[in-house]
Amino acid sequence: MKRTLVLALSFLLPLLAFFTNLPLAFSDDVEQVVDIHGDPIFPGFTYYILPAIRGPPGGGLKLGQTGNSECPLTVLQDYSEVFRGLLVQFTIPGISPGIIFTGTKLDIEFIQKPWCAESSKWSVFVDESIQKACVGIGGAEGHPGQQTFAGKFHIEKYRFGYKLVFCITGSPTCLDIGRFDAQNGEGGRRLNLTEHEAFDIVFVPAFEADKVIKSVV
Repeated sequence: MKRTLVLALSFLLPLLAFFTNLPLAFSDDVEQVVDIHGDPIFPGFTYYILPAIRGPPGGGLKLGQTGNSECPLTVLQDYSEVFRGLLVQFTIPGISPGIIFTGTKLDIEFIQKPWCAESSKWSVFVDESIQKACVGIGGAEGHPGQQTFAGKFHIEKYRFGYKLVFCITGSPTCLDIGRFDAQNGEGGRRLNLTEHEAFDIVFVPAFEADKVIKSVV
């Protein structure tokens, strides 16, 4: 009897993880998110986020100092198309390992963080100097005196690849992640919340980045 119960649970638990991870607004448009090779992306694995169209749109993501911050806490997209950027990983809150679909609520974090940062987890803060809600790391502690928003990211299909979307906790508001060039010597374009053009991206497995970079050199 015990053996039968164990076998039944071993079959049911993966199914429960699958179905509890489906987005609440499940529809025919929901699909599993894949990398540039068409392979599913998974929580805990590491990826580079790169533009879906390579060339002038620039390269990967990095951290930079903005405003009066003495710590690089703002997420930037490098201008160079040969810059692979920092590795990220995705986490599905409350589920491990789970499956990432379009619309699945996610936390995103860089694998590495500056010594001066409390966390490498992505968050959103308002930079009054440019009147934009920007993507950064460190949470409220890293952005004293600036408004920050709690929320979750998710991924949606978009043009040639995907886009990131941020939904504010306790609000129906969800906005795309776009790019903004402050043109003030920050060394890259900021990632910001936008109602206009989103940042068209793809996900590149960590071990494949060199091949992708060489293909555009």
